[in-house]
Amino acid sequence: MSFPEMMKAVRFHQHGGPEVLKYEDAPIPEIGPNDVLVKVRACALNHLDIWTRIGVRGWQIPRPHILGNDIAGEVVAVGSEAHHVVEGMECFLHPGVPGVPSLERLRGDDNLAADYDIYGLFRDGGYAQYVRAKADCVFPKPHNLSWEETAAFPLTFLTAWHMLGQRRANLRAGETVLVVGGSSGVGTAAIQVARAKGCRVIATVGSDEKAQRAKETGADATINHYEHAGEIHKQVFEHTGNHGVDVVVEHVGGEVFSQCLKALKRGGRLVTCGATAGPKTELDVQMLFAKHLTVYGSFMGSMSETLELLPLIKRGEITPVVDCVMPLKDAAEAHRRLEQSAHFGKIVLAVD
Repeated sequence: MSFPEMMKAVRFHQHGGPEVLKYEDAPIPEIGPNDVLVKVRACALNHLDIWTRIGVRGWQIPRPHILGNDIAGEVVAVGSEAHHVVEGMECFLHPGVPGVPSLERLRGDDNLAADYDIYGLFRDGGYAQYVRAKADCVFPKPHNLSWEETAAFPLTFLTAWHMLGQRRANLRAGETVLVVGGSSGVGTAAIQVARAKGCRVIATVGSDEKAQRAKETGADATINHYEHAGEIHKQVFEHTGNHGVDVVVEHVGGEVFSQCLKALKRGGRLVTCGATAGPKTELDVQMLFAKHLTVYGSFMGSMSETLELLPLIKRGEITPVVDCVMPLKDAAEAHRRLEQSAHFGKIVLAVD
């Protein structure tokens, strides 16, 4: 199949605010023997896009750069060694890119490898008409999902599944979970994963409207984290008869992290995957050991865990939550919506 030399893409040439995102012409990427070329149909936003655009100290991002971690589309060209992928295959990409063979990959912990990468982080992602992908990252698109729903699925559900699975918090049926930021991508995914595991869910949200939507997503109770700023733990104890929760899903950091530790019952576990409110917090070490608490850091997940998720998606036990769909050219406006926390679920870019 022949292709034009250029495509439309959203790129940034320097770090900064949403205004640095430019809808422009870019070369269509060339593929290697183990690569495929994917025609992008939809790409969902993540907070990682914001950090990459702004520029995190120590990250050397090649520029001009194309963001986008959550990619759904159609395979239109296949490298000579990519034997398990065929042209015309409707797919999504596992957002994490495995590196060279390593002990971590052999154990199925590819997200722990030192050279682990993510589409849209140090390599170009899905804010474009075409993306070059490793053949190993290509998974069949679930037939019961639209392109936009498919793009809203991979990173956040993989993250939530890894956080609550055996490798991290090891959530068990009958336990109670506090999901911080229940309207976010990870939050809406964690609510559903916890319910699928037979657990009670309390979610923090920022408005009455989001509280109602969180309950429709599967939360049993909600806490307005603006009205109860600084006392989320007190609200948790009111909802649990002064027992606290077994597990906290946390991705905010800062002062919220400390409150979440206080919300745990004895033997409780906190698992965190982000720090949108800041990376620094105070840790009460005495409380940590006296209550026999466990704190887990969590980053992405493995390919085998994506395979574990697919049957739940196909059976409709978990469903990606799409906040809105915007055209690729409006990526800057989509970033503003994400930064303002105006969304519930995933913001998705539709690629023509």
